[in-house]
Amino acid sequence: MQGNSVEMVYGYFPDLSGEQRERFSRLEVLYREWNEKINVISRKDMDAFWEHHVLHSLAIAKILRFLPGARVMDVGTGGGFPGIPLAILFPECDFLLVDSIGKKIKVVNGVKEALGLSNVHALQTRVEDVKDKFDFIVSRAVTAFPAFVRLVKGKVFGDSRHALENGILYLKGGDFEKELAPFGNRATVYAISDFFSEPFFETKKVIHLSL
Repeated sequence: MQGNSVEMVYGYFPDLSGEQRERFSRLEVLYREWNEKINVISRKDMDAFWEHHVLHSLAIAKILRFLPGARVMDVGTGGGFPGIPLAILFPECDFLLVDSIGKKIKVVNGVKEALGLSNVHALQTRVEDVKDKFDFIVSRAVTAFPAFVRLVKGKVFGDSRHALENGILYLKGGDFEKELAPFGNRATVYAISDFFSEPFFETKKVIHLSL
């Protein structure tokens, strides 16, 4: 796969529309501009932007394709990951991106407006204060998994219509077997290295938990 560039996304997701390709192609410049004003991505990580942020976010789409009309909440979105890349990939779904830190939501809104992502809504709040319900809740390892489950309990629709049951899709690396023990067979772990060949993904996983 081509080096750290938008070509990585095009290679793994060859069926993108022209609008999707155009939106993805603008992401790095937008984030570099915002990062000059509000530091939401470290300089080292910015140099691996496509691999560490965009492609990592899109690993969720290799596990599950959200159906049109799906409602997805990204908890602890930071500068917009995984929510922004997923919103580009699934324009017919609605995404709520939540973070308690206002400057991060400012970046999300700036990127959203620049790309014309009408399916993205960003909110500075604690997830405990969100009253809506969603088909899926996504996140990039903002806390230990059992604590995260407690935070989002009661925020998922009961009726599932996707290939996976409604619940959590959580991006996490390293050793977390103990964290998953309380959930038994409700939790399924997917190795991102099954989908992406870059060494960065060797220890990265997507956890699905039905709620």
